[in-house]
Amino acid sequence: MAGTEPASTIDRRRLLLGSGAALAVGAAAVAGVVLPRQRVQPSAPRPAHAALPTQAPQPAAFTTLETTARLAGPARTGGYRRLVSGPGWPLVVREELTPARPGRADRRTPLACFVQFTDLHLTDVQNPLRTEFLRARSDSAWRPQEALTSAGAVALVRQVNALHAGPHSGLPPAFVMTTGDNLDNNAAIELEWFLTLMNGGRITPTTGDPTAYEGVQNSGLPLYWHPEDASLRDLDKRRGLPSIPGFLTAATRPVTSPGLPIPWYSTAGNHDALPGGCLSPAFGDIATGSRKLLSVSDTDAAAYAKALRSGDDPKSEVLTAILRRHAADARQVTPDERRRLCTPRDYLTAHLDPSHTGPGPLGHGFTPDHLDDDRLYYTFRIAENVVGMSIDTTYRSGHYEGSLGTRQLRWLERTLAAHSSRSYDTDGRLVRRPGADDAHILVFSHHHSPSMTRRPDAARSDEPRHDGAEVIALLSRFPNVLAWINGHSHVNRVTPHAHPVPARSFWEVNTASHVDYPHHARVLELTDNGDGTVSLFTTLIESAAPHRTSPDFSDLSATGLASLYRELAYNAPGLAEGMAGGVHAGWAGTPGDRNAELLLITT
Repeated sequence: MAGTEPASTIDRRRLLLGSGAALAVGAAAVAGVVLPRQRVQPSAPRPAHAALPTQAPQPAAFTTLETTARLAGPARTGGYRRLVSGPGWPLVVREELTPARPGRADRRTPLACFVQFTDLHLTDVQNPLRTEFLRARSDSAWRPQEALTSAGAVALVRQVNALHAGPHSGLPPAFVMTTGDNLDNNAAIELEWFLTLMNGGRITPTTGDPTAYEGVQNSGLPLYWHPEDASLRDLDKRRGLPSIPGFLTAATRPVTSPGLPIPWYSTAGNHDALPGGCLSPAFGDIATGSRKLLSVSDTDAAAYAKALRSGDDPKSEVLTAILRRHAADARQVTPDERRRLCTPRDYLTAHLDPSHTGPGPLGHGFTPDHLDDDRLYYTFRIAENVVGMSIDTTYRSGHYEGSLGTRQLRWLERTLAAHSSRSYDTDGRLVRRPGADDAHILVFSHHHSPSMTRRPDAARSDEPRHDGAEVIALLSRFPNVLAWINGHSHVNRVTPHAHPVPARSFWEVNTASHVDYPHHARVLELTDNGDGTVSLFTTLIESAAPHRTSPDFSDLSATGLASLYRELAYNAPGLAEGMAGGVHAGWAGTPGDRNAELLLITT
């Protein structure tokens, strides 16, 4: 599956944007809280060279406070647009949950600094189970940049390695947390690439025949971009994408990740747990088989898209019938056992393998005890007096939405209580625990609150499921909870969850993906302001690849491919036309969703 959700991806993401905004405003209205305006605070002084012409690449350690990738030239309909380095985005002070108090910068004590990766979608583009044929129904069901996910992710690791200190706390990043969809097809080879990316080593981003590419981009079908066939006027070339001789050879060449020098932790997403992020594990034989379906009739594509949108079990039956009907039309490819699907136990076992420990910790949040019941949630120490809790929001039977089971919800409640000397019960009564180990709490998940539903999970049919509103209600009972940090939507969105008792309010920080525009990760910094408030800073970063690609697309080095990866994403169908001044109003978020200071009261 090409993305977080299978049918009309762009439309669904717009729906999620709307639902997220409505949820924030609705919560505030119910609570009787008036949300004040956000204040833009100028970013730190930029180095003198930041204002120079943008032909030279930016230094690797810059954040989006200093510079951001921008599309060159005026917005227009159609056509391929190059990227340049543009001005950075300012820091926005978010005071919806408590006012900013004067002089706090002089009183601050830094508490923690770390980096969030999310939605890397390391992709085996030749996997037979991929349903690129849905592009006939929606442009966004397949991405021209997908073959370059490994090169782009390596450039992101290099950026983190060059970031020696957070821009607001001065602390070096202590760890990286991935908030899911580290893989795309739930394939064993993608899991190996992900672990190698994070720990360091050589990634060969190809499967099947080691000497030949066997995917959609040399299929001869005009539905897909054929970079090496200048004579084929495919759909994307008609939109302005270039011909690039040698692209597929370069895209499948090995790349070497330096690995992270700091610990990292792992949170599972729907693409880590399910093929395509939403299909049944029963399709494993197709993934490792020798037939790859590249196109279907409009009727079949429409039927399958409808089944995926509904999320009901019949989607498996619909896909099975389509594959059976079109068996003779499928492309013959080289079978590869490395494409086998990963069970939760496989995911855990790979993380716990000592050869994958890298900078640590062993298991990257998981322990051997998690193997007893394939449990993918845990707690860990972020810093002194700061605790992290990673939760598993995936439906294991097949759906792109998320939820929590009752067992995990109760675990989360107990764990929150263990680190909170005071909380509130479901009736709003104060509960005191004198012996509790008080700590600031940050919660991590893949799904964000609007994408969590109460849909039954056939893989865990004996357990009720709980949606995002229930998780918000639980977190708001514990004043020590500062933020819920997640991904999935491929959108930057920071939502205040306000409560009439100010100490019970918290922030939800939703970060965009590193496969779609705008290719962001976040540096998160926590500081104590010495006045009964804390600040959580949410600075976005891009990869270390230069914004500008080679003029004639001849740079097919690992760095050149990483730059091209970003530029292709910025030229996604329907995206470039909708940008105003280089900033898209949706996926990149508003200024307050990007580089923000989020204020919270702690007393």
